[in-house]
Amino acid sequence: MSDRHPIVEDRRSVLSGVIGAGTVLLAGCSGGDGGDGSDGSDGSDGSDGSDGSSGNGDGADGESYELVMGGSSQGSTNYNSMQALARALGQHSDTLSMSVQQTQGNVANMYQYDDGNVDAVATDNNTITKALNGADRFEEEPVDDIPYQSFRINGLDLFWVAVEGSGIESTADFPGNTIYPIQPGFGTRLLTEELMREHGMWDEVDILNANVGDVPGAIEEGRVDALAVYGSNRVALTGWAQEIDARNDVYLVEVADDFRQTIEEVGGARLAEIEPYGWNQDVTQVTDSITSWNLDLQCLIGSEVPADAAYEFARVSHEHGETIRESDETYADHSDPEDMTVSVIPEHPVHQGVAEFYQENDVWDDSWEIGESES
Repeated sequence: MSDRHPIVEDRRSVLSGVIGAGTVLLAGCSGGDGGDGSDGSDGSDGSDGSDGSSGNGDGADGESYELVMGGSSQGSTNYNSMQALARALGQHSDTLSMSVQQTQGNVANMYQYDDGNVDAVATDNNTITKALNGADRFEEEPVDDIPYQSFRINGLDLFWVAVEGSGIESTADFPGNTIYPIQPGFGTRLLTEELMREHGMWDEVDILNANVGDVPGAIEEGRVDALAVYGSNRVALTGWAQEIDARNDVYLVEVADDFRQTIEEVGGARLAEIEPYGWNQDVTQVTDSITSWNLDLQCLIGSEVPADAAYEFARVSHEHGETIRESDETYADHSDPEDMTVSVIPEHPVHQGVAEFYQENDVWDDSWEIGESES
């Protein structure tokens, strides 16, 4: 891949140390026979640890193409889903392999691609919409280059829980308390913060900014009263929420009517009433249902990725879901190709190779735009 944009200083807070803590590599550029992956390390300067370029095989003449994917933080839903898909590519594709790079989250991934560090990213529809419109963080630090859409890989059910002993029963009780709205830089944080600001709650509470891995300790130390957590596809809690479940006593919070209305009014959030899942403790002392603001996750693929490689990316996800879910049980079911298209944002192009896959499977919508690849 060419160096489209150098990393600039005002992005250091988002990008510093983003790549380097957990790179997993499957198959070489010309190998094509797959592998089960191994942990490695690289530089912390935003490069991939080699020559500063993420380019690989060109995908032509039967050569294997290695896709460098920005996967979000280790243990996150996006990261786990991309690891699972990389494993399936290693087992079931002779022409495409994928390395998954650990980053600081869905928002950081948009800058990683714009700075030329990765070929593709796993992110969420709210972050994509904000980047397209130059809103929120992207207003001050816009991205010039946004990769093309592919398909929905997962969905997040976000909801509130309170800490045992906090006295909180409803979102109406939040003012004056310390709230954890998820880790800064996460797409889930971007959406949760937007809801809180739109509701008028943001300035009425104290905000705990911390990495998700530090939250169980913060709860034990009495530094947080309520927090947003999430699960994936109504199957399992995300890894860090499972750690909270193992170490801390928490319970579901009643969502007041005014906050429920805010969920319905904010674009990118999808209101849902669902049953609790994934908890090993009883979390229903106050309410026995979850009021969630749902967030769709999808992969974006760069224009420099050949159409054949993007087509293969979609094909393996469609044909080998069982292999993928052996590693990530929450990964979306793509046995019906139509279910792959549910997260398409009409205002942004779909990658040419994925569009060809949709057309061949009769799930393409002619109102969508095709983003042509460069090769």
